[in-house]
Amino acid sequence: MSKTALFVAAGLLGAGLMTGSTLAAPRCQNTGNFDAWVAQFKKDALAQGISPKVVAAASPELTFDESVIKRDSGQGVFQRTFLDFAKRLLAGARIPNGIAKMKEHQALFGRIEKTYGVPAEVITAVWGLESDYGALFGKFKILPSLATLAYDCRRGDHFRPELMDALRIIERGDQRLDEMNGNWAGEFGGMQFTPTNYIKYGVDFDGDGRRDLIKSTPDTLASAANYLKSIGWQRGEPWLQEVTVPRDMPWQEADLEIKHPLSQWQAWGVKPAHGALPSNANMPAALILPMGRLGPAFLAYSNFKVFIDWNSAYVYSTTVAYFATRLGGAPPVSDDGATKVQLLTTEQMMELQRLLQKQGHDVGQVDGRLGAGTRKAVRKAQLKYKLPADSWPTTELIARLQGG
Repeated sequence: MSKTALFVAAGLLGAGLMTGSTLAAPRCQNTGNFDAWVAQFKKDALAQGISPKVVAAASPELTFDESVIKRDSGQGVFQRTFLDFAKRLLAGARIPNGIAKMKEHQALFGRIEKTYGVPAEVITAVWGLESDYGALFGKFKILPSLATLAYDCRRGDHFRPELMDALRIIERGDQRLDEMNGNWAGEFGGMQFTPTNYIKYGVDFDGDGRRDLIKSTPDTLASAANYLKSIGWQRGEPWLQEVTVPRDMPWQEADLEIKHPLSQWQAWGVKPAHGALPSNANMPAALILPMGRLGPAFLAYSNFKVFIDWNSAYVYSTTVAYFATRLGGAPPVSDDGATKVQLLTTEQMMELQRLLQKQGHDVGQVDGRLGAGTRKAVRKAQLKYKLPADSWPTTELIARLQGG
């Protein structure tokens, strides 16, 4: 559940949503001796209060795993539309199973909402996509994965504290060493917490003296709620609502970072696709178009940002938020007009990013992904060329950029 993660062990990989196309990130070269690094790390762990017993027990697993480096260097790319992505991720029994889980743990969810203000459907949506409700945790041993990433030159400063916190989890008795299995990036448990977030936000909600985010459903669900509250969840507030928009909509206003009161969206002709809008006409909301103006449209309220903070991959976080609305009783999103939505290939997206960079736009890394930076640059270019500024990349925009 790290902010930068594009894939979670069970939710995405289990659903088979990688395109098969990988982009190798530029790699630095590891020059230090791994064994010497481990020796120094163990000294530092002892100095930080990790007991000799835990350090000794962990030592055989402080190994280097080349497969982790390969995964970190070449992550699969999201090249699916929101509708395709959501339909695949929520297919089969995932929605009915989620509803059944909410019913099974109704009393528990009630306690959690009373304590943290996060409703059952939101926690269940995250739980369902992160680990299929605790059925799939990942098959990588956490310590070797984290030791590899902490030693590696690319993001060692980020993962070294994670490895230290993994030892702290063992030290305080929350987990045994042999229980700590998860994904290749070191996230584990029912909510795929990083060790650092486990330490910060894990709670003992069943009262047994341990914070067990692997086997304890109360601890797992309450810890997710605690984390969501900590990053900004507002009790009783909505998060996402499907709407319809007029053809003459000022599309440049459709952006996650642009918020207007509901009264303004209504004045522009935005209407609820189902039910009614919140009664507070002053409530701020952003209009988001995950597939551009031809695809589904949503009003994203303040709580939607929490999904983005949970996982910064736009298509994934939007899918989790949409999943939560479905668990709360919302009907399937409309796919009217979606067949006309054009999806660029990875190569076309990279060409678009290069062209945008050439014109001075900041798209971040040229990686073929439609992230927030690329969306913002697309929107600015669309305004320049007097195209509908819906932040959705097209071959027409590429042609305009190529023409100068």
